[in-house]
Amino acid sequence: MSFSNLSVVIVNYVTPKLTCECLASLYPNDSDVIQKTFIVDNKSPDDSLDVIADYIDKNSLSEVVSVIPSERNGGFSAGNNLGINACDSEFILLLNSDTIVRPLAIGLLVKTLIDNPMAGMASPSLEWEDGSPQESCFRFHRPISELIRSACTGPITKLLKRYDVPIAVSDKISRPEWTSFACVLVRREVFDQIGLLDEEYFMYFEDVDFCQRARVHGWDIIHNPDARMVHLGSGSSGIKDKAAQRKRMPRYLYESRTRYYYKYFGRGGLLAANLFWYLGWCVAMTRTLLSVSYQSNICEAQWKDIWTNFGNPNTPYVHPKNY
Repeated sequence: MSFSNLSVVIVNYVTPKLTCECLASLYPNDSDVIQKTFIVDNKSPDDSLDVIADYIDKNSLSEVVSVIPSERNGGFSAGNNLGINACDSEFILLLNSDTIVRPLAIGLLVKTLIDNPMAGMASPSLEWEDGSPQESCFRFHRPISELIRSACTGPITKLLKRYDVPIAVSDKISRPEWTSFACVLVRREVFDQIGLLDEEYFMYFEDVDFCQRARVHGWDIIHNPDARMVHLGSGSSGIKDKAAQRKRMPRYLYESRTRYYYKYFGRGGLLAANLFWYLGWCVAMTRTLLSVSYQSNICEAQWKDIWTNFGNPNTPYVHPKNY
């Protein structure tokens, strides 16, 4: 498929090797689809700029790939917004640095939006390097969803399935409430209408927030599993590794969580979310006492971290460098 009115935005933060591997998957595989790629470096304290610039030069990509050095690390939203503002194309692909684009995937996403004019976003199937699928479609977070997550108990999840955030992987085209921004194609018209990503989220919940806003304005979201992307899940935050090891999550995750629940459900909804989490925690602790094989997904200090910014949900986030 030949189509050139599309730009790619990749945010780099201390992941130069991954960013270069991502670029290698874009060119020449989808070079006939991409008008321009913008790499935003979020003021990485390493040699990211030099490594990426050297790769661009050695692979003769200077005419199609530009690097935008940010003056600050303002987080995921701020970095993407710098790139989005540099684009003048009809379609903009937001792409994590820890992704590998499978051949023809971007063209399929573009065709999906062209064929569905009421869709403002299109997302691909995310998978691991070995081809096994990852969850990439979701229901909106609701207060009761916190009970499902913290309890981590089959009967509860089954009973409250309609409120469970992750949606089972499917090989059918679907219209989820929101989709992962590890890779998402967005119409320029959506940004023009609802604005850019909310920079008050340093990292996490900015994607679900953006999808909420888009849906309020009547935009649909389409997931096309025929378009495939590898998501290595080893980007700059390291949060997945921490979650797997039940280590304490960074403050910005809870700041974003608080902001999201307050924004869409008010103070009562935020309180309900925390109380539902505690109810699930009780279930998890009981199961831990009764079964040595049960594995809780509750992280260190989570019982108190969920109250982060509860008194003032709209307070600005504390930058990680100040932790």
